[in-house]
Amino acid sequence: MKFPRFISLEKFTVLRREFDFRLAARWLVLGSIVGIVSGLGAILFQMLLGFVKDFALLHLMGIKPGEPGGEYHNPIFSLGNFKPYLIILLPALGGLVAGFIVYKFAPEAEGHGTDEAIKSYHRKQGIIHPKVPVVKLLASAITIGTGGSGGREGPIAQIGAGFGSFLATTLKLDVKTRRWLLAAGMGAGIGSIFRAPLAGAIFAAEVLYSSVEFETEVLLPATVSSIIAYSIYSFKYGWAHIFTNAGQFGFSNPLELIPYTLEALILAIAAFAFIKSFYGARKLFDNLRIPKYFKPCIGGMITGGFALLLIEATSDKKYIIDIMDGGYGILQDIFHHGVNQIGLIILLSVAIGKIITTSSTIGSGGSAGVFGPSMVIGGTLGAASGVVLQILFPGIPLHPSTFAIVGMAGFFAAAAKTPLSTIIMVSELTGNYELLMPSMWVCAISYLVARRWSIYKSQVPSKSHSHAHIGEYAHDIFETISAQEAYDKKRHFIIVKTDTAISEILKMSLNSRQRVFPVVNSENQLTGTFRSYDITRFLQNGNNKDIKTAADLMTTLVLSVHPFETIDFAQKLMLANQVDELLVVDETVMPFKIMGIITTADIMMAYNRRLSEMKINKF
Repeated sequence: MKFPRFISLEKFTVLRREFDFRLAARWLVLGSIVGIVSGLGAILFQMLLGFVKDFALLHLMGIKPGEPGGEYHNPIFSLGNFKPYLIILLPALGGLVAGFIVYKFAPEAEGHGTDEAIKSYHRKQGIIHPKVPVVKLLASAITIGTGGSGGREGPIAQIGAGFGSFLATTLKLDVKTRRWLLAAGMGAGIGSIFRAPLAGAIFAAEVLYSSVEFETEVLLPATVSSIIAYSIYSFKYGWAHIFTNAGQFGFSNPLELIPYTLEALILAIAAFAFIKSFYGARKLFDNLRIPKYFKPCIGGMITGGFALLLIEATSDKKYIIDIMDGGYGILQDIFHHGVNQIGLIILLSVAIGKIITTSSTIGSGGSAGVFGPSMVIGGTLGAASGVVLQILFPGIPLHPSTFAIVGMAGFFAAAAKTPLSTIIMVSELTGNYELLMPSMWVCAISYLVARRWSIYKSQVPSKSHSHAHIGEYAHDIFETISAQEAYDKKRHFIIVKTDTAISEILKMSLNSRQRVFPVVNSENQLTGTFRSYDITRFLQNGNNKDIKTAADLMTTLVLSVHPFETIDFAQKLMLANQVDELLVVDETVMPFKIMGIITTADIMMAYNRRLSEMKINKF
């Protein structure tokens, strides 16, 4: 029996020419593998973190941190008696154990993992040592689970990025592909742990740069990985948004943009304070002359001590404890009960306390992320500003809980330079898409005001500053450097008068490496030039008797560049005329001023200098 042929071999060949099935299949396979491992890694991390938190905080310390509505967790251990002294001792002990694991086995796993992944992308050819994700998983679960202030996204981002790098290295893929898989793993980790697949993919492409620039090549691989990771993680933990009951209010009055503008300015200032506090603490701990693994212990002790101090000062254990751990409980209560039950003082105490405890936990070398704390700082500060602005603008119906949601987005956009992915992330976290416009407004303003600072110091300003693209932007670099910047202003050069005898010219040229000689008349007006090969040709022609002075030797064609013309123009002029030196002449004065000589060596040195400057960390 013959089966009908639905498509001929010739037609199949045409289809292969028209559609790139091979590329699509390649990224579906590679992206899916990264997504599967990232999703499983997120599940493993969440299980391990839950176990450590239940034992340390719930059972030993005797406190029950609040949880987001979409992340209900059935405790493994029972609630113990409240022991205030353990609020200091447990974070210190967790910091000591985590610090020992990190500095013994993988020092790259210290701090917030997203920044290390960014550094690997730009400066390490996408290479992350295979042991880093394992060490990061253990150290972060211990740091956060024992009460350290930090988020889950940093560990998961580094775990996903580490596997992406490992997969590319194992399969002997090229450096570009390894970088892409690293970024895809980072996006998959974020997309899964926060159940925000779209934001995770965009975050991976956006977070690499401090300006509004995307690594567009990363976007599609990261999308595949993020969707797969999200699906696997949500199959285990559910498909609901992390925060529930957050979609009660939307945006309906353009006058609300006035208080939202004020909120954006407050968030930008707070982001600046957070970054300064974070890196100030890091510098302080770096200068301590003690073994590195003791530093997270001190950071944990400061975190616990400050939390206990605030509990004693405010008599509030339920919300103040959120300055430790992830701290999402207070945000869920803002959405569920409103801000009146919490109070302005507690909101501000948590916001300021979270800045201090996160700086001490991660700045000391503890292993955790900064996205989670940023959500808490932005949300509580946004809610607090909403309470105040509600009083200042009685004629505009304002809801402080909406200021909390917008504050979550605006604060992290200012701190991390990721406005677009943050807007989407917060929408996916809360399930509230009605606040997209005010979120865009606040994120844009806070980002622009705070654009000079970033919590991710390994970000680079643009693709032209990244080692991943440095060769692609050579032309752009040439077009940004002027001749004024390139030529050697200290170089001595000879200017010849038109009536200078040929014998004098020969003596001058013997003792000079100069190849182009400007010729001026008695009024110092530039009349022409001659070159070293003109002298050589004169000698080879048997000392032509018609050439007696510089005026006879020179040509009136003057090859020159203006000081503010680019070295790209200078190089093209040299190539077109097969010369390696040009005069730098200022034509804005009379007579024309000869400022110096620019050489091919000057051009390359200027290019290399700019290249070196671009490699220096700006933050």
